[in-house]
Amino acid sequence: MTRLLREPLLHFFLLGTVLFGVYGWLQGGVQSSPSEIVVSRGQVQSLQMQFERVWQRPATADELQGLIDGWIKEEILYREGIAMALDRDDPVVRRRVGQKLEFILDSAAPASATDAELQAWLEAHPADYRIEPMYSLRQVFFDPARHGDKLNADIVAARSSLESGRLIEGDPTLLPLEMNAARATDVARVFGNEFVEGLRTAEIGRWHGPMRSDFGVHLVELSQRQNGGRATLNDVRAEVERDLLHARAEDAKAAVYEKLRANYRVRFEAARPASGPAG
Repeated sequence: MTRLLREPLLHFFLLGTVLFGVYGWLQGGVQSSPSEIVVSRGQVQSLQMQFERVWQRPATADELQGLIDGWIKEEILYREGIAMALDRDDPVVRRRVGQKLEFILDSAAPASATDAELQAWLEAHPADYRIEPMYSLRQVFFDPARHGDKLNADIVAARSSLESGRLIEGDPTLLPLEMNAARATDVARVFGNEFVEGLRTAEIGRWHGPMRSDFGVHLVELSQRQNGGRATLNDVRAEVERDLLHARAEDAKAAVYEKLRANYRVRFEAARPASGPAG
């Protein structure tokens, strides 16, 4: 019984039944002949709600009548188009109908996952959930173009001043002077990968440098470093559950398609075109 309840095709048909019921409600439960158009109470309510969502107010009587007249015109043109087989071999119509079916399949929410299933997924994809190193730092920037041949001497003097507790502003820059609890990727996005590599082994609580970035050189004081590593389920539960349920939904869609595909035989009326240009 549990296996049956997990069957994707069963979910698909149950959802289809629900959607059919909703459609019936919109039609007010009234069956009409091909030449009769029934404007159901549900259809009028739907038009009213669509108007309110767009305009943030109820429609006036004249506006509502205009909506109803527009819907009737659209229904008449649609029926006439179907009668003339204008929907046949139309790539736009084919795509739209296919998208609607995809939407139905996407709407079937997969069953929630147990802790054991989440843990198994995490163990199967550890690299996707590794915890990044995090750094808290402050930096003093030096523009090589401003200092020329005196760059190294100026950096040595500045570092000596900083180590003795004196404040050094460095050269003007739009770079952040401090970053707190920043992930390694965020630091790399600002300063570059070479800069981050220097932080991996930097001693905490001391000034280091010169450390190169994509913009110049820096003196850097690292106040905190949290090493990255393999995540536990408690660390990344939300991400793991999101990815696992997404994978289940994709598998369910693929299973439904395979079952539907098995009902069809594909025949080519002519030989398939050659893969390359004719010689």
